[in-house]
Amino acid sequence: MMKSSKLEQYIRYIELDREKVPSFSEYPFNLPAVKDLQSLSFHPKVTFIIGENGSGKSTILESIAVAYGFNAEGGTKNFNFTSRATHSKLSSYIKVVKGTKKPRTGFFLRAESFYNFASNVDDLDNEASFGPPIINSYGGRSLHEQSHGESFFAVFLNKFTGEGIYILDEPEAALSPSRQMSMLTRMHDLVKEGSQFIIATHSPIIMAYPQAVIYQIKEGFEQIGYKETEHYQVTQSFLNNTQKMLSILLE
Repeated sequence: MMKSSKLEQYIRYIELDREKVPSFSEYPFNLPAVKDLQSLSFHPKVTFIIGENGSGKSTILESIAVAYGFNAEGGTKNFNFTSRATHSKLSSYIKVVKGTKKPRTGFFLRAESFYNFASNVDDLDNEASFGPPIINSYGGRSLHEQSHGESFFAVFLNKFTGEGIYILDEPEAALSPSRQMSMLTRMHDLVKEGSQFIIATHSPIIMAYPQAVIYQIKEGFEQIGYKETEHYQVTQSFLNNTQKMLSILLE
């Protein structure tokens, strides 16, 4: 098992250059995740960012990925496709502070643009005149010829390897509960091989990964424990009192 230190981790923290921000009353700087942001530190292994819809967790994750060098729509650093330029300008104001060690690989996975990523893989293979097909490194079968969940999981299993930096935006979007648990197993194997994860999620299953840092966005970032999260508490309450909760919700 590889050991990680704060200095060696791939992304140590980010800083927002607040002096250059044109206005904190304009998008994306008016988002709860951004307007009070000074800096944000990351766990050497797994960091979760959670929050209500519209809090800015996907925007902040995208800015980290783009500032680090990933394509805004996802993939490895080798991808540079654009189906529609909708990403925010926040990455231009974010400084990513790296550690002393460089990752061997990495991937930015975002649920909302995964279809575009899968299409780009097929397009590149169709255009290539030499060399092995790119799809071979994703399991050898077109991601479009699989269900959304299967294609997501094919990336986890085949493209994610040790000593990597992985930035994941709502990976649970395509995964069943059992596949989310399988994702935890895969994550743990990769963490033991020296990988670092930064994940925005709503899933109480995924965010249960032990010893991870969980940041909740309300009025800024607040570090909280797993059982303190609304996701855990609401899910637990609903499962333990299903009929009562349904009576309240559907009356």
